[in-house]
Amino acid sequence: MAKSLADLKYFTFDVVGTLIDFEGGIKECLAGIAEEAGVSVDGEEALALYRAARYSGDAGLFPDDLVRVYMVIAPKLGLPAEVKFGERLRDSAGNWKGFADSADALRRLSKRYRLIAMTNARRWAFEHFSKELGNPFYAAFTADDTGTEKPDPAFFEQVFAFVGKEGASKDDILHVAQSQYHDIGISRQLGMTNCWIERRHAQKGYGGTIEPQEFTKPDYHFTSMAGLAEAAEASKAA
Repeated sequence: MAKSLADLKYFTFDVVGTLIDFEGGIKECLAGIAEEAGVSVDGEEALALYRAARYSGDAGLFPDDLVRVYMVIAPKLGLPAEVKFGERLRDSAGNWKGFADSADALRRLSKRYRLIAMTNARRWAFEHFSKELGNPFYAAFTADDTGTEKPDPAFFEQVFAFVGKEGASKDDILHVAQSQYHDIGISRQLGMTNCWIERRHAQKGYGGTIEPQEFTKPDYHFTSMAGLAEAAEASKAA
């Protein structure tokens, strides 16, 4: 049986894709470039091309790597293959929006739990994301801080060490994420209680996120952050 939400002390969060709508941000930026170039792009096709380019062997840290990614996908989308547009895509991360329910849900959860961000994004981008979300985090771990990216267990181990210094353990954590590949599968392997936020529940495919080799059934499953907040409040009130 899944551990009760009422018994947990920390909620750790994937940020990009779970709390921040990176797919919407990428599609909006590419659509703007396309309009200037007098062409049109299909958003889902763009995300599929992005996914293939992003997870290549020569990928860099996110979102800086979006410059390289753009140069790979631009010709396939009929967009101008110029570095300045790749830089525009990278810089657009500073304006990406949170999902409509993210900030309020985090505010509600922060009253009862210590919230920890775990993001493969670089620190400069995370600072923008955190501000967009209302700066709700008790602590934050970025790719710059850990020197690695999820699903590397080493990323998670650094978080375990952090809560360990506060007299807690991974058993006190709920890991919340939308990515089966980066978060849900590995959190299960590491023995964590996890929660899948299925952001693309009304859409086919995995969008801009790499498809996992196999699906991991989560301990908790919601299609929104609002659903998680409501369940956590109900658990605490019981």
